[in-house]
Amino acid sequence: MKRSAKDFDYSGETEQLAKFAKALGHPARIIILKHLSNQSCCFTGDLLDVLPLAQSTVSQHLKELKEAGLIIGEVNPPKVKYCINTKNWGIAQQLFSTLFKEDFSKINCC
Repeated sequence: MKRSAKDFDYSGETEQLAKFAKALGHPARIIILKHLSNQSCCFTGDLLDVLPLAQSTVSQHLKELKEAGLIIGEVNPPKVKYCINTKNWGIAQQLFSTLFKEDFSKINCC
């Protein structure tokens, strides 16, 4: 009997890797992460100088990165200070490294 996708139980690592991959799936988010990696922290307004995007769009990208756990946002009214979540960044590095070490070249298909 074939299982449906909704009945399949993905491992926690697989789900976490997919969450990280989705968050990294937009060029603006990569730029945000690179900018944050060169700073101890920054505010949304700082990113508006780096990205040619509206404040609401930058905020949406920050929200996606924060929900994936790749960044941390600390409220400093009226601003929010962002920085890399180093613990989760290390987990992401390990998960992607494991995936990219898979040798798919030995598969003879197409």
